[in-house]
Amino acid sequence: MKIVPETYFTVSEELKLFGLSCVMGLAIGVAFDVIRAIRLIIPHNKVLVAFEDVAFLLFYSVALVTFAGSVARGDLRAYFVIGNILGFMIYFVTLGNIVMKTLRNLFLIIVTCFGMILRPFKMIFAPLYKKVYVKFVRNLQIIVKRFKKIRIVLLKRPSMLYNKMENKKRKNVKNVVEKNET
Repeated sequence: MKIVPETYFTVSEELKLFGLSCVMGLAIGVAFDVIRAIRLIIPHNKVLVAFEDVAFLLFYSVALVTFAGSVARGDLRAYFVIGNILGFMIYFVTLGNIVMKTLRNLFLIIVTCFGMILRPFKMIFAPLYKKVYVKFVRNLQIIVKRFKKIRIVLLKRPSMLYNKMENKKRKNVKNVVEKNET
């Protein structure tokens, strides 16, 4: 007699797998809170947020395939995804909000403490910063003005070929080079 492996789940096994997929959704919620905490601490632009979201979705897909391969005999069922979403939403609405509020308050306390510690240094270096800032801004404006003049000359270079320095249509318009030099 040949032993054939069982290919179907019983109802109790399917309920157990649905419960495990809900628990996995809770774990995915915790992983998402880690990403949200990183976003809270370090400001992100849209590109970095999109990159993190794609990385999270890749992590979720690997976790789902691993779950199906290790717990469900390699069968990937739609109710696994539904259980993951349900568990994620339960975590996100309940414990996730509490965790994020706590992290925000903790981050605010840390920033306030550092502000109080660094306040004497700020009072010492603020006048020095203002003087140095004005000096550097003036030098930067001089450098930028020189680059703008060079850029204007380079942009007008094609019109200076063949020594055509005047506008023949309107005689009362100043020369292009004279206008750019002022």
